[in-house]
Parts: sequence; C-alpha cells; structure tokens
Amino acid sequence: MAKTYLIIGASSGIGFQIAKTLSEDGNIVYAVARKERELSTLSNTTFVPFNVVSDESFSLDLDSLDGFAYCPGTINLKPFHRLSKDDFLSDFNVNVLGSISILQSILPALKRGSNPSIVFFSTVAVSQGMGFHSSIAASKGAVEGLTKSLAAEFAPIIRVNCIAPSITDTSLAERLLSSEEKKLASGKKHPIQRVGNVEDMANMAQFLLSEKSGWITGQVLSVDGGMSSVRML
Repeated sequence: MAKTYLIIGASSGIGFQIAKTLSEDGNIVYAVARKERELSTLSNTTFVPFNVVSDESFSLDLDSLDGFAYCPGTINLKPFHRLSKDDFLSDFNVNVLGSISILQSILPALKRGSNPSIVFFSTVAVSQGMGFHSSIAASKGAVEGLTKSLAAEFAPIIRVNCIAPSITDTSLAERLLSSEEKKLASGKKHPIQRVGNVEDMANMAQFLLSEKSGWITGQVLSVDGGMSSVRML
C-alpha cells in the first residue's frame, strides 16, 4: 500500500535521492525545495516551493502523513575565532529552527498517519570532535537532542530517528570533494576507504521511514563508513 511522505530539501543531493527512492517504490511524495530542478522527472511526486530560511510559515493541506525527512544542511568550516554570531545563527536557523517550524505545522497530519516516522540528519562531527566544525556541530548537536526528546514525547505514535553521516558526495560538499584526488584522500580516512554517496543515506532513510524499522526510535544512526567507531591500524 502506498504511503505519503514529505521530504524537505528535496531538489538535490540526499533529499532528492530520498524522494526518488520513495517515489520509485510507488509512494506519494511531497517534495519541498526552493527550486524544482529534477523533481519534475519523478513519478508520484508533487513539488512544493518553500525556503526554510526566508519564508515565514509552511502550510500543506494533508489529511494524513506517514513520514517526514528534513534534509537541508550546511557546511560552514572555519576556525572558531573567525566565526561570527551570525554564522552560528545561520547554521542554527537552517538545521534546527527550519525543521521545528515545519514539523509543528504538519504534526496533526503525522499523528493521523500509519506508523508515522520522522528522520533528521546530523553529522559525524558531533560525536567525533572535529576541528573547524564548531558552528555546524553545535547546530547538529541540537538536532540530536531534539531527536531524542521528540522520540520520548511522541511515543508510541510517531517514531523519531536521526542519521549522522560522514562526508557525502553532494553539491553541499563540492568544495571539499572538487577533484578525484580530494575524494580519494577523504575516502582513505574512513575504514571502508571511500566517501559516502546519496544512495547510502537514502537507503537508511527509506528503512527508517518504513515499517521495517518499527521498533526503532530515539536513535542517532552513524552512516559514516566506520569513522565514528572503527580505528584502523
């Protein structure tokens, strides 16, 4: 039976791949982004224009909603002394406040869904303490805290989980992976010897949104090539 999903940040990268994976399975997908881009190529998918930073309020008239994935992110890597208050606020607005605003507006529809599930995205930098990541780690750390708090509050009706990737080959990370040499060097820092790809993240998101993960909630799942738990000799 087809389910109904809302994907925020769906026009590129991980968000697009999640929308693509879910739509190819015959589900109904509402894809929210600033620009439509390739979303028009997906079946069963409705594009909803919205900017999580500048648009004031989100509204979508749905009787019920079975899953919600919030995919917008930032990579603002600077030495701490060069980060301004506005840098921290900008990261927090995109990663935390944007998700809160949308989730509050769709919560009634989620409560009427079938085994509804929420998926957020964090970063391996929260657990590993990486230099130059203080702004993004601060906001994504808040996402992890929000995940666990909402999992407790929404149980047993709505499950809430979070994916914590390491660096993934998307347009967001383009500056860090702008050549094959950079990709290879970054990949060698991981036990699996490669950087992540959008399929890695979308497959985990699809699992968490589905009933196959029906006994999983309040978890931060590392999809990071082993970086957070494995040490190479």
